[in-house]
Amino acid sequence: MAYQLKYSRYGEFAILIEWPAKIHTSILKNSLLFKKAITSFYIKKKVEVVSSYNSLLIIYPNAIDKFNSEVSNLKHLYFKGFVTEVKNTTTWEIPVCYDADFGTDIEAFSVEKKMSKTEIIKLHSTAIYTIYFTGFLPGFLYLGGLHSRLFLDRKKTPNLKVKKGAVAIGGNQTGVYPNDSPGGWHIIGNSPIDFFNVNTNPPSLFKSGDQLKFTPIDASSYLEIKQQILKSEYHLKSFITHD
Repeated sequence: MAYQLKYSRYGEFAILIEWPAKIHTSILKNSLLFKKAITSFYIKKKVEVVSSYNSLLIIYPNAIDKFNSEVSNLKHLYFKGFVTEVKNTTTWEIPVCYDADFGTDIEAFSVEKKMSKTEIIKLHSTAIYTIYFTGFLPGFLYLGGLHSRLFLDRKKTPNLKVKKGAVAIGGNQTGVYPNDSPGGWHIIGNSPIDFFNVNTNPPSLFKSGDQLKFTPIDASSYLEIKQQILKSEYHLKSFITHD
């Protein structure tokens, strides 16, 4: 499926390409295929392509002298179509402890949403989430797929320090804080795994187009996984499906 895209100059060195302003897997797949085509087409120029929910930002190594000509090349590349291919999708199983000691806001979240904690955990952990892009912090994954009953506006006053691994909800999104940082999302649990580690190659296992499923664990399992990670003995579970 081809979309009517908007092309805009983004400073001297970049072009912004925008899809319809909504979060949808068909837009994600379309933009990722276009990103792959752009990267391949401009391999000698070594452009950088940054993706979001519904846009691509192409950053060129030199200033763009002929903007209209460059846009024409991109349009031709897009409407030429993409090679149909069977794509493997990796779904990662992320362990999460939803106990109140880890989900420091789950009690308040339960009251605010007029839902039991059991119901919150069930809705959050049975969904399959799609990774759209990484941002805010290295390794922070922007996910689509949160059940609408769990939507809740971000906190009016952000926390000055959210613990690494915090699983949280903000607005219509859920995510995991890869490191200690300030944050204004509602913390409903914590995952013991590393979402970003500068000492590993690659620093993050996850990429746009992958999927996540949160798996509830108890506190003892959480601590056990933490110890396994410290000893480099833990292997994150995943499975592959074909589109």
